[in-house]
Amino acid sequence: MAAYLDFENNIKQIDEEIALARIKEDSHAVEILQKNLEKEVSRTYKNLNDYQKLQLARHPDRPYALDYIRMLLSNYYEIHGDRAFKDDGAIVCYFGYLQDKKIIVIAEQKGRGTKNKLKRNFGMPNPEGYRKALRVAKLAEKFEIPILFLIDTPGAYPGIGAEERGQSEAIARNLFELSALKTRSVAVVIGEGGSGGALAIGVADRFAMMRYSVFSVISPEGCAAILWNDPTKQESATKAMRITADDLKSFNLIDSVIDEPIIGGHRDKEGAVKALGKYVIDSLNELEDSDLNTLLEKRYKKITSVGAYEE
Repeated sequence: MAAYLDFENNIKQIDEEIALARIKEDSHAVEILQKNLEKEVSRTYKNLNDYQKLQLARHPDRPYALDYIRMLLSNYYEIHGDRAFKDDGAIVCYFGYLQDKKIIVIAEQKGRGTKNKLKRNFGMPNPEGYRKALRVAKLAEKFEIPILFLIDTPGAYPGIGAEERGQSEAIARNLFELSALKTRSVAVVIGEGGSGGALAIGVADRFAMMRYSVFSVISPEGCAAILWNDPTKQESATKAMRITADDLKSFNLIDSVIDEPIIGGHRDKEGAVKALGKYVIDSLNELEDSDLNTLLEKRYKKITSVGAYEE
């Protein structure tokens, strides 16, 4: 059963009418309803506010990292463990082929269903996850294989054990190491890009966001709780924080917005996968034409251009 958000109620009603018409084998009614559905989809999704885009970024039917990996890669296999503590299910690492290109994918994975959500820790990595990511990134550097980072997390796991094992150090280490990693890289926010949990695998030569993704220093709920002592003001916080893909592009904090289907990846998974795959291939082709030292210099300038400071 598809999950519908509040603002999708009209779409839900038409979908139900189409299903009923198909049961009755009324092809004429189906044809008319399909046209009505297209109009309603266009009307609804062309007028989304920031909070509705946040809801889409968190939609349970939205493609997760493993969906993209399994639909885009061939001859892939998973790389496990940080070689120090354990294998973190919230970070997945795969080697495979994207068309004819060797590639390593390092991604944050949310789970579906209670058992899988617990296995993936709801997409919130522990420090061993970030250390696994760095270990695999170093492998990519050693064998000169490009990296695709897929970002989708509400944030790094804030548990006591994670702090005891050096959560902040693991994130900081990744920022430091990835900024100078000698291989080509592309990062894409496919859902939620939450705080340091996203930044830890978000340093790359190309950084993009899917149309209905968000990228923020804190969740809107957390922001509302801090500023107004009222988590229910998350809609106001979402608007104030400017966390949508279009906002981030307007601030030059990301390179591109990937045009996933207007109805969203949760309704058109194949369309979303195709759009992301095309962006990655095009980006890697551009990066391959550039000298690695030149790319490293551009990456450094890109990082240091964020924000304002005085020496």
